[in-house]
Amino acid sequence: MRRIALLSASLAAIAFAMPAMPNEDVLRQSAKPEQLVLQTGDYANQRFTRLDQINRDNVKNLKVAWTFSTGVLRGHEGAPLVIGDIMYVHTPFPNIVYALDLNEDGKILWKYEPKQDPSVIPVMCCDTVYRGLAYADGTLYHHQADTTLVALDAKTGKVKWSVVNGDPKKGETNTATVLPVKDKIIVGISGAEFGVRGHVTAYDAKTGKRLWRAYSTGPDSEILFDPEKTMSLGKPVGKDSSLRTWNGDQWTIGGGTTWGWFSYDSETNLVYYGTGNPSTWNPVQRAGPDGKPIDQKWTMAIIARDADTGMARWAYQMTPFDEWDYDGVNEMILADINVGGKPRKVLVHFDRNGLAYTLDRVTGELLVADKYDPKVNWTSGVVMDRNSPQYGRPQVVPQFSTFQTGQDKNTKGICPAALGTKDQQPAAFSPRTNLFYVPTNHVCMDYEPFRVSYTAGQPYVGATLSMFPTPDSHGGMGNFIAWDAATGKIVWSKPEKFSVWSGALATAGGVVFYGTLEGYLKAVDEKDGTELFKFKTPSGIIGNVMTYSHKGKQYVAVLSGVGGWAGIGLAAGLTNPTEGLGAVGGYAGLRDYTALGGTLTVFALP
Repeated sequence: MRRIALLSASLAAIAFAMPAMPNEDVLRQSAKPEQLVLQTGDYANQRFTRLDQINRDNVKNLKVAWTFSTGVLRGHEGAPLVIGDIMYVHTPFPNIVYALDLNEDGKILWKYEPKQDPSVIPVMCCDTVYRGLAYADGTLYHHQADTTLVALDAKTGKVKWSVVNGDPKKGETNTATVLPVKDKIIVGISGAEFGVRGHVTAYDAKTGKRLWRAYSTGPDSEILFDPEKTMSLGKPVGKDSSLRTWNGDQWTIGGGTTWGWFSYDSETNLVYYGTGNPSTWNPVQRAGPDGKPIDQKWTMAIIARDADTGMARWAYQMTPFDEWDYDGVNEMILADINVGGKPRKVLVHFDRNGLAYTLDRVTGELLVADKYDPKVNWTSGVVMDRNSPQYGRPQVVPQFSTFQTGQDKNTKGICPAALGTKDQQPAAFSPRTNLFYVPTNHVCMDYEPFRVSYTAGQPYVGATLSMFPTPDSHGGMGNFIAWDAATGKIVWSKPEKFSVWSGALATAGGVVFYGTLEGYLKAVDEKDGTELFKFKTPSGIIGNVMTYSHKGKQYVAVLSGVGGWAGIGLAAGLTNPTEGLGAVGGYAGLRDYTALGGTLTVFALP
């Protein structure tokens, strides 16, 4: 009995010491560079491929191999998946899924077309986009606009199970992909512009049963924060870390939605993601009882949660008391790099607020925080002195504070605009160069808050915006940059006429791909950004470039179909400059370069 007890204790100790097992099928399938099973490429969100048949010497010879029309004319975000001989293509609302036979240049094997109430369309803030499917264990996971999470048999397209994650009548919708982790599917929610209270939820991958839900705002028991064990910048967050930073019960309609990307580290068993803006956009209405700014946690934050329980390990708020709609939902890229001469396990995040952050992903320690567009002016920078009570906080420039300027007053020349120096369009990391390749917006705004009342299912914005290209610059609205996350420096920058709204792809062939709002697929040299190839697709590209290999041949594919926030004027037929939360006027010139579409274009070498 003593031996058994000792053996049991030893096994328990070993199990505790071993890294948590992620979804084994996802690891197996994503290890094959010829495939793409997650929108993020891998759990680390690096968007790097080991395929190198297409390289910097021959990429100029790329030709169109075949195309496929999706039949939908709205913004096409995300990327197709490839598993074996089948490609899976998704569309914006109504969120059709196609299974295409790669042996016959995209012959349709099956089609899934959900029946959704079109009343969901008006409560989708910034176009009816969808960032795509995820695959694990023979199943496609599909999170529809109406928040129905569906598990589809990858071979037949038949529904295995479905569950409803939110209520569109309250403004809850979905635009994001999901992440299969272990036996769970991790999903978020959209709708902060309708006063939705953000949350992240884990469902059982086999049955759809809800396992845990963690809100962004509210009491500790609902945000799943431990006052003593959940850390922020090296200190416990303390009791009621969220509640004490809200005025009254505003947290119940407080925003902090989770419509961005998720990443996962099996060594720590942590899921990483960002939360969005507080509601309303009018900061005057969100002031504390003394009329002063109040942090409104945990909106605008990076949160690391245990995948099994949902409990938060650490959190860091990037933009306390947001005054500009700088949602913090952009991707968290996990990498191992040297910072300050020491090897670190880092998380790198390019925030809407124009600051790029490098944090220790195990502890949440802030290592680097710098502007990745020099024209960012709302802040003078983040306090990095650990002994300062302001440590980790951005210092607001009073001239560009929409709160200090006041309600019904127009604050002019704020950089970046609300859509940020980068929105959800994901960056890529190359272990060849240790650089991050970042699609960016180069846009500023005027911002006028006004009082707004909350009604469930109705817009709860409270601000009028105008957007325009950054003054005293190259005249364009975008840059594609290479970033050194260890030093917080731009290595090279390539100007673009419009915002770069597509996701980047780094390759072992030394080439980095991205798309432009006019519709160009471009390939540049990883070392200096020299343009090596470009091709005009049928519509503006807001999709993410992907690559795969079939029968020994490498292909590059991208969805084109202009839309998203930047292209909402074209996508929804809007013409008033202040519509689309200010984007219609800012991107009015885009209609001279592209039109609506919905096309998959696949490239290969001759």
